[in-house]
Amino acid sequence: MPALTREEARSRARLIDVQRYAIDLDLTRGEEVFGSTTTVRFTTREAGDTFVEVRPRTLHRAVLDGHGLDTASLADGRLPLTGLSAGEHELRIEADMAYSRTGEGMHRFTDPADGRTYLYTMCFQTEAPRVFAAFDQPDLKAPFTVTATAPREWTVLGNGTARRVEGQPGRWECAPTPPLSTYFVALAAGPWHSVRTEHAGIPFGLHVRQSLGSHLDDDAQELLDITRACFDRYHEIFDEPYPFDSYDQAFVPEFNAGAMENPGLVTFRDEYVHRSAVTDTQLQNRAVTIAHEMAHMWFGDLVTLRWWDDIWLNESFAEYMGYQVVAEATRFTGTWTEFAVDRKSWGYDADQRPSTHPVAPEPEAVPDTATALLNFDGISYAKGASALRQLVTWLGQKHFLAGINDHFARHRFGNATLADLLDSLARASGRDVHTWAERWLRTSGADTLTPRVTTDTTPGRDGRRWHLEITHTGNRPHRVTVGLYDLDGGTGKEHLAPREPLTADIPADGGRTLTADGPRPDLVLLNDRDLTYAKIRLDTGSWRTVRRALAQLPDPLTRATVWNAARDMVRDGQLPPADYLDTARAHLPHERDDAVVAGVLDFARHEIADRYLPPGQRTAALETLTDLARTLLEREPADGARDGGILLTAVRAAIDSATTPGDLHHWWTTGTLPGGRPLDHELRWRLLHRLAVLGAVNTSDIGAALDADPSAAGTEGAARCRAALPDPAAKEAAWQALFGESDSLSNYLLKATFQGFWHTEQHDLLRDYVPRYFDRAPALAARRGPAIAQALGRHGFPRPFTDPGTLALGQRCLAGDALTPALRRPLADELDDLARALRVRAAH
Repeated sequence: MPALTREEARSRARLIDVQRYAIDLDLTRGEEVFGSTTTVRFTTREAGDTFVEVRPRTLHRAVLDGHGLDTASLADGRLPLTGLSAGEHELRIEADMAYSRTGEGMHRFTDPADGRTYLYTMCFQTEAPRVFAAFDQPDLKAPFTVTATAPREWTVLGNGTARRVEGQPGRWECAPTPPLSTYFVALAAGPWHSVRTEHAGIPFGLHVRQSLGSHLDDDAQELLDITRACFDRYHEIFDEPYPFDSYDQAFVPEFNAGAMENPGLVTFRDEYVHRSAVTDTQLQNRAVTIAHEMAHMWFGDLVTLRWWDDIWLNESFAEYMGYQVVAEATRFTGTWTEFAVDRKSWGYDADQRPSTHPVAPEPEAVPDTATALLNFDGISYAKGASALRQLVTWLGQKHFLAGINDHFARHRFGNATLADLLDSLARASGRDVHTWAERWLRTSGADTLTPRVTTDTTPGRDGRRWHLEITHTGNRPHRVTVGLYDLDGGTGKEHLAPREPLTADIPADGGRTLTADGPRPDLVLLNDRDLTYAKIRLDTGSWRTVRRALAQLPDPLTRATVWNAARDMVRDGQLPPADYLDTARAHLPHERDDAVVAGVLDFARHEIADRYLPPGQRTAALETLTDLARTLLEREPADGARDGGILLTAVRAAIDSATTPGDLHHWWTTGTLPGGRPLDHELRWRLLHRLAVLGAVNTSDIGAALDADPSAAGTEGAARCRAALPDPAAKEAAWQALFGESDSLSNYLLKATFQGFWHTEQHDLLRDYVPRYFDRAPALAARRGPAIAQALGRHGFPRPFTDPGTLALGQRCLAGDALTPALRRPLADELDDLARALRVRAAH
């Protein structure tokens, strides 16, 4: 289908206004299609031509102002509307729409655990026309009334409160909505297990498929507590009350994103309803996602971007508010530590690739929806949130919130742009926010701050003085906290004591020099507390201190900042990967924050061991990580949930890093792990997968495990394990499932099969599949659409092959003209990461 261009959207918005939609869906027509009837009232300002988007299996009829249209004129998802006169019009379109198995449009899922079927919509960006006919662009907002016919035993959920129609079994109607963009229209239908309550006069609901019902019941109290706390906090800081009539949260299967901010009906991936033990950081991340999506009720749903160049108005704000509100309103006070060590790295990595872009690109840089889709990435989320955190540091929270509230009041239920928001912030603060935005939001790339510390004997209070020269590579102003720490602190123990920190305002066009009396600190840490977005370096003396006493830094966010600096130094070839491993081996056993432990172990396992070290050093690196995991498992418990999370993280690392099957096989047969932890569902599949990689199980073992856990997660686990077997027949069977003509794999099963397919341990077995991947991926991406294309790039790429030959094959594929945009971007990113890994290897 052709992407909608910005100019097409502008032209259509100049011609028409949309008054309202009425959508009627028939969900009783079988497993392949559903009925969709759309009636849309709109007004044209003058005579002219336009089009409506609809992507049906069968278009039965289209009637404009009582006159039938030629259904054969439908082409590439667009039905022409020609010869329109100025004034009011009514368009009615009746069609059969195809169900999706890729998480786009109306996704249909049959639960292997019990055979029950569930449907949900994902209309995001361009997928609404797979559900109903629409003028599908964000600035043509209108009220929606949705009705649906479903099997009698099902429950229907929508943007507005859904009610059964009296006397019509299976018939549902949703309350009319305020004006919405088409990509927010949502419906979920099936025999849901629901938990309902009310808060502040608003109906709240949690919904999940029946087979996960008991797990939702276990989680419901915490989920509702988090939802209520965030809801109340937003009402404290926003003048505009929650703008919709209900707040349902549906945890749905095979969901491509983490969640989607449909007004009144937020959809989440149902992995957030946990079947197995999770870390406190995972619970915190779920809370942040809840807060993120709730922030969208204002940032995106109430006030919506006009065109997709302004996705930062949606995602950057929701990302920032999600972390901030959870830290302020819930028990999870350490959200910014996880953001620093995990989420922010996503932004830094994206910002250093050729595909980088400004947080807020110029409008002409986002000419169509296909280009816009690629910008939902680490820059729009993590970097954008980091920029907002720096903006709040500069403006102050009071002025920031005053500007936001002014913005909501001026554009309520309408559309807005970057310039509109900047005007509101400038009015509220009296600061030159527009210049700040030009530096921060219109530029790309990550700045670097490098310290140089010197001392002299100029008389001071103790006869010494030291100087900090900060070199700034980049083009943004920064306000940073400079952390100062001393070894021992006068106690005779090996620990780091903080001094009073310094504050440095670093101009956009240069560095800064600070001078202080007293002895030079043992550790000088730029951007302590992680309040700006910039890579930082450590001077030689500070790095020596880090190697001695990193774990003794008193604050986990400070430790996360140091680990990020070390990570960046490895990626830039300035720190040998082995030194990072040595530092982890020395200090991770003393770490008490499971987000830090998980972030460091993940980088060490998947980047250092698998890519940055030469192949001959990989086994030794994995053995180091296995020993480190065992050390973490054997240490004394300390502080409850956080320490329990570290133990679970260590168990996962011990499984994933194992180089021989001995211990793994023992854990599998006994059903217990070190420390007496039982093997739950998640750990059993993780363990079986690693045993499959090592060739220590067979298809019968996998079949028995699936019989014991015939759930959707079990089905994915079995697909992952079968693809991981080091057997030529198993690999070829997985390959045919992935690339064969049947296209039978859902989005989740395709991802799971790829996760099992590529493994460094099976290098010789997989070598011939590398050129086959580059040959076949373009056609599969074009055939199955953007969601599968992105999975092909992100999960299908042959990452174990870090060599010049793979890079050359990929570059040749990238140079061809057969790639869809949805595959081109992740493929280019993976190739850039591969080239970086080769540079790191060459540097050491």
